[in-house]
Amino acid sequence: MAFLMKSMLSNQVKNLGLGGGGEDSKEESTPSDPAAAAGMTREEYEEYQKQMVEEKMERDAAFAQKKAERACLRVHLREKYRLPKSELDENQIQMAGDDVGLPEDLQKMVAEDQVEEEDKDSILGQLQNIQNMDMDAIKEKAQATFTEMKQAAEQKCSVM
Repeated sequence: MAFLMKSMLSNQVKNLGLGGGGEDSKEESTPSDPAAAAGMTREEYEEYQKQMVEEKMERDAAFAQKKAERACLRVHLREKYRLPKSELDENQIQMAGDDVGLPEDLQKMVAEDQVEEEDKDSILGQLQNIQNMDMDAIKEKAQATFTEMKQAAEQKCSVM
């Protein structure tokens, strides 16, 4: 409440011109030219501003490129795992241009994954998986299944 009263009264006093002119003198003492405020000449300041704009454009372009590369990776993974496509990813790739691809390290990883999957899908890969199986457990399971089938057949068939 006190703050509200103080701000209302000080605004009224400033409008009358009876005091509170100290803030106006501070505003007048600061230079209106931003180059002078930065301690540079006008040409130096303009060159500085130009460099800042160029650097910002370069950063924005690099950021857009990285976003497009990530989107490309997501598209690749969606294709690999047969997931639905995303419009956002496709838009990001189009905005960056057609020169977007996976980074080299990710391309190597993808290539290694494809080679491993091809090896697993081949006949030799399946044979290697057979070697890793527990043959004793498979034999026991087959014998138990055969015994169950034999008992079920004996119960149903009067000849056996």
